[in-house]
Amino acid sequence: MAGSSRSSARSRIKSTTDSGDDGALRSTKPNFKKRRNRSEDHSLIRILNVDLKIILGIGVCSFLVIFFLINNLMKPVEQAQRPRVVTPFPAPKLMDLPQFQGEHKESLYWGTYRPHVYLGIRARAPRSLVAGLMWIGLKDGRYFMRHVCQDSDELSTYGWTQHNGRDFGHQVLVDHGLRLETSFLKSKSEGSGYGGDWAVRIDAQSEKSDWNDEMQQKGHLFFYLANEDGSPLSLRKDDIDIHENSLLASGSRSDIGDWQLHLESKDVLEIHYSGFRTPHIHNLSDLVQQNLGDQARKLGLLLLSDSSEDSSNILVFQLSAGIPFKTDIAFVSGTGLKDSRVKERVNSLTGTLLTNQLLGKQSEFDAKFDRCFNIAGKLDSESRIVGKVAVANMLGGIGYFYGQSKIAYARNSNHKNHDNFIKYWPAELYTAVPSRPFFPRGFLWDEGFHQLLIWRWDIHICLDIVGHWLDLMNIDGWIPREQILGSESLSKVPEEFVLQHPSNGNPPTLFLVIRDLLHGIEKNKFTSDESNEIISFLERAFVRLEAWFQWFNTTQSGKEIGSYFWHGRDNSSTRELNPKTLSSGLDDYPRASHPSEEERHLDLRCWMLLAANCMHSITQLLKKEYRSGKDYGSTAKLLSNFETLNQMHLDPAYGAYFDFGNHTEKVRLSWKETTVENSYVKRELVREVLEKPELRLVPHVGYVGLFPFMEKIIPPDSWILEKQLDLILNRSILWTDYGLRSLAKTSSLYMKRNTEHDPPYWRGPIWMNMNYRILSALFHYSKEDGPYRDKARAIYDELRGNLIRNVVQNYHQTGFLWEQYDQKKGKGKGARLFTGWTSLVLLIMAEAYS
Repeated sequence: MAGSSRSSARSRIKSTTDSGDDGALRSTKPNFKKRRNRSEDHSLIRILNVDLKIILGIGVCSFLVIFFLINNLMKPVEQAQRPRVVTPFPAPKLMDLPQFQGEHKESLYWGTYRPHVYLGIRARAPRSLVAGLMWIGLKDGRYFMRHVCQDSDELSTYGWTQHNGRDFGHQVLVDHGLRLETSFLKSKSEGSGYGGDWAVRIDAQSEKSDWNDEMQQKGHLFFYLANEDGSPLSLRKDDIDIHENSLLASGSRSDIGDWQLHLESKDVLEIHYSGFRTPHIHNLSDLVQQNLGDQARKLGLLLLSDSSEDSSNILVFQLSAGIPFKTDIAFVSGTGLKDSRVKERVNSLTGTLLTNQLLGKQSEFDAKFDRCFNIAGKLDSESRIVGKVAVANMLGGIGYFYGQSKIAYARNSNHKNHDNFIKYWPAELYTAVPSRPFFPRGFLWDEGFHQLLIWRWDIHICLDIVGHWLDLMNIDGWIPREQILGSESLSKVPEEFVLQHPSNGNPPTLFLVIRDLLHGIEKNKFTSDESNEIISFLERAFVRLEAWFQWFNTTQSGKEIGSYFWHGRDNSSTRELNPKTLSSGLDDYPRASHPSEEERHLDLRCWMLLAANCMHSITQLLKKEYRSGKDYGSTAKLLSNFETLNQMHLDPAYGAYFDFGNHTEKVRLSWKETTVENSYVKRELVREVLEKPELRLVPHVGYVGLFPFMEKIIPPDSWILEKQLDLILNRSILWTDYGLRSLAKTSSLYMKRNTEHDPPYWRGPIWMNMNYRILSALFHYSKEDGPYRDKARAIYDELRGNLIRNVVQNYHQTGFLWEQYDQKKGKGKGARLFTGWTSLVLLIMAEAYS
C-alpha cells in the first residue's frame, strides 16, 4: 500500500480523472463468418423428383457433420489461441451456488457500492443505473466541486458512522464549515421491482457562523442519475416544482422494470438540471464543472443550464437553498405495474416516515454492534465510537466492480513495452476496499484481513466476497493481486501501475478467514443453516483452493524442500537500496540485498503452513480423499517441524528468525552524475555495493522474523519463545508506546529511503494487521501451560492498551483512521480514511482473535 507520493504494492493515484487505456492485445479468434460464407458461395443446385426421406437423411447427416466440425475443429482453434493466463479456472463458479441466488442476491442488489465517491449508489450488475452526490465547497474564498474522495479536498472528516452492509448507512462529511449528513435506506415492499426501492436523505448544516456571509449564503448540491448501458433517461420537461409534483426523472430497465426518481423537501429549493450523453461516467465531475463555468461566464451565476443533450444517459439535478436545509430523494422501481402504489411508496421513503425508519435502523445497528463485539462496559465511550466507525466504514466501503484486468503478457519482442499486456476475461468483483480516497479497489492480501471483521458481522456477505475473489482464478490457480476493473477504477491509477504479473503472488490471507470459519463450525459458533452454507461453500471452493495452493507450492517454491521465496524481485535494479518485494505485501521490508533463487522467505513459508493446515482441515471436514495425490497433513507437518524451521531460519545467538539469501550489509545509495543528450548532466541516486554478497541469514529484526511466533509454531516451553518475547518488549528494537514497529531500530535499513522518491514504508512505522496477529499469538501463549505464560500476558495487556489508545486518540484528533502510525509520536501516517485492516482495532477491543 502507498499514498500518492510513493511507489509500492499499491499503485500511485492519478491526480486527474483521465480514462485508462482500453486497448489490449487480444487473442485472435477464428473468423466464423468467413467460414460460413465459404459454404454459402456454392451455386444453388436444384434437385427435382427426389424422395423426401432421402432429402431428410442427407440433411440430418450434413447437420451432424457440421456440428462435429464446429465442436471439434473450430473450438480447439479458439482455445489454442487463448493464452492460459487469461483462461478461467475450469470448475463451477462459487457465485452460482444456490445460497448466493434468490433472496440473498436480490437483497444485496442495490447498495453504496461506489466507495471512491463521497456518496455513490449502484446495483450489483455490470451495466447498472448509478446515482451519486456532488456539492460545491468553499475554501479560501474559492469554489470547488466535491465528488470523488480525495485528500486535496481537505475535508475535516468524512465516513460512515453507521452502516450495516445491506440496507442502511449514515455518513457525516465536514467541508470547511459545511456539514453534510447523508443517510441511505433500502426498502422492499409490495409493488417494488427487483431489488426494491431506496432513499437518500441529505441534511446540510453550517458549522461556522460566517457561512452565511454574502458569498456563502446558499448551499449547492448536485444529485445525479446515470445509466451505464447508455440507455436514455426521461426527464420531466416542465418547470420542476417539487411542491406540485415530486417526480424528477423516470425510465425502464430489463432488470427492475419501470422506475421513477422523486424529490421531497419542506424547505424552499431552487432546482436546475442538465442532461449529458457520454459512454463513461468517470469524468462526470468535469462535465458538470464545464456546464457551470459556461453559465457563470454568461450569467454570472453558478447554475446548471436547464438543458439536456439528445438521448441523455446522465441527468444532474442542482438543489440550491439557504443553509440549513434538508431534502429526501426516493427511487422506486416496478412503477409500471397497476398495483405499484407509487405515491404510497414515495411517501414511506420521505419525510416523517423516512425519519422513523432511519431511527429504527440506527437502533438496530447499535444493538447488533453490542451483540457481535461485546465491548459495552469494557471500554470508554470514545473507544466505542471508534469501534462503530471501524465496522461501519468497512461495510460502507464494500464496492462492486466490473471490467477486465490487464495482465503483463509479452507475446514477442517486437511489441512496445506499453503494449505487452492482454486482458483478463470480463469479471465482476464484490469486495471491501482498503481506503476510499487512495485505494478504492480490491487488493487480494488486504481482503483476508477485511473478512476477519466482516464474517463476525454478516457471514453471508463474507462468503459472497470470498466467492467473488476465488472466481477470479485462472486455469493455473493464479489470482491477480490488484483488481482495477472498469473505467472509474482505471481513471484513478496511472497506466504504468495497472499491469498484473502472472508470475507474482500475494499472501493467501483468505485462509485466515477459512481457518476462522472451520474453527467456528468445530465450536458451534454458527447456526445449523449457517454451518451448512459454509460447508456447501467449502465443498465447491475446495478445487479452487487446491489449485491456489498448488500454484504457490510450485511457482514460489525454493531450492530446498520446505522453502519458498516471493517471485517478482528485480535482480537488476540499480536505484533501489534493497529491491522491493511487492508480491509479499511488505513492499520495501529488507530482504536479501541480491535477489536470487537461493532465497528462503520466512513469511511465505508460514503462509504456506497456514494454507496447508486449512486444506488438511477441509479434507477432514468434507471427508475428501487426496485425489490430487497431495497430502496436506504431511505438508503441514513438514512446514511446522520446529527443528527444520530452526535449521533454515534461526540465528541461535539472538534467538531470532530471519530470511536467508545472497546478502551483504554494505550497500548504500550514492549520488552519481551522468552526461546525457546535449551534454546535459543528470544527477541521480544509484545503488553502490561495497562488498561481495554471500549466502547467509539476512540480519533484520522485524515483522517477518515474528511470523513463526504469529503462526504459533514455537512450543510454549521453548527458550526461543522467551527470546521472541524479549525482542518484542525491547524498546531499542520493536517496542513503542503506540504499537510494535515494523523494523527494529537496530536494523541498518531502519527508516532508510529505498530510492530518491520512496520514503520508508515497512521500515519502522506501525501497522495494525501485523500487530493484530502478534496480539493473537500473545493471547494464545498467555493461555498455554509453560514458563512464559505470565510474561506473554503482561506484554499482551500493555501492547493491546497502547494500540487502542493511540488509534482512538488519533481518530478523535484528526477525524480518521490511518494506514499506519508513526513509531516515534504515534501520529497517523500514509493514507487517511484507511478503514481496511486498521479496522482490526475493533477486534483488538473485542479480544476476538483467530
